Amino acid sequence: MPVQRATFTRPLVAVAMVAVSTLCALAQKAPVPTRVRGTIESVDGDTMQVKSRSGEDVRLHIASDVRVAGITRISLADIKVGSFVGATTVPGPDGGNNAVEVHVFPEIMRGTGEGSRPFDLKPNSTMTNATVAESVVGNDGHTLLVKYKDGEKKVFVSPDTPVVTYVPGEKSELKAGAKIIAFVRPLPDGSLEANRVSVGRDGLTPPM
Repeated sequence: MPVQRATFTRPLVAVAMVAVSTLCALAQKAPVPTRVRGTIESVDGDTMQVKSRSGEDVRLHIASDVRVAGITRISLADIKVGSFVGATTVPGPDGGNNAVEVHVFPEIMRGTGEGSRPFDLKPNSTMTNATVAESVVGNDGHTLLVKYKDGEKKVFVSPDTPVVTYVPGEKSELKAGAKIIAFVRPLPDGSLEANRVSVGRDGLTPPM
């Protein structure tokens, strides 16, 4: 058992590094993109061509030390009291916080980016990473009370809201057809390099 735990923990540490770096990138505002969401169209050596969600063709250099995390779908029922989650929300018609997506962090990633901040997924969207303190099941979904060090928030999660989690990933997953979020940095020649990539498993589009 100790050997199995060590084997599983090491890749999750790498996933945690991807998530922490991801949140740092999201918090920065720069004149060049810090992330590219889209689908890989082709890979040639250390270069991949990506069709962004907005329809742009983006050429990315793959860093030699690129870190890859898999994103896989789980069920709404997998969100438990005590789970540490990230929720992208937008204001609802009643002034509440409607979840666009929720990702459940593995236990080793608890505390990653804790807090609530503006997010760029949709207009007026917010990313909140916090612990689920209460979960109320209603006829039309779950209402979560999530608490973080500076406050708390009620989040409504409908049955149609994507719920996902992180799993260890491999560089070999960067191939044509993969749906990704690539976290990029500009190189001196003006090109972009991807040093962190989240890849949707089984055709999943990473919802965050």
